[in-house]
Amino acid sequence: MQIHITPRNLTLTGAIHEFVAEKVSHLEGHGETILGAHIVLLHNHDRKKPYHVKVHLALPGPDLHAEDAEADLYSAIYKVVDKLSRQISKLKTKHKELKKHRTQQEREAEKRGYKRR
Repeated sequence: MQIHITPRNLTLTGAIHEFVAEKVSHLEGHGETILGAHIVLLHNHDRKKPYHVKVHLALPGPDLHAEDAEADLYSAIYKVVDKLSRQISKLKTKHKELKKHRTQQEREAEKRGYKRR
């Protein structure tokens, strides 16, 4: 997986880069193939939630997006990764259900004597 991190109005330190790369690489553990990840780290001078994190994951099929804003950069990263984790799990469940449904239709068609091409 290719990881591209873009900082906006903040300095990308080695620690931040390593932390983001580690958290995003954990998303591959769900079993889905992730082709690439583009992470944008924003800092504006909003008093309540100055750190914004936006992530775009490129997957075979539909891409996934998530963003979050927090007072702490690391907590914003945690929340975005959690959102993406839930989206990947939902997508994986959707694929399993679709496969199960297709298999069930094929079995019913065989019982009726139809052959599927």
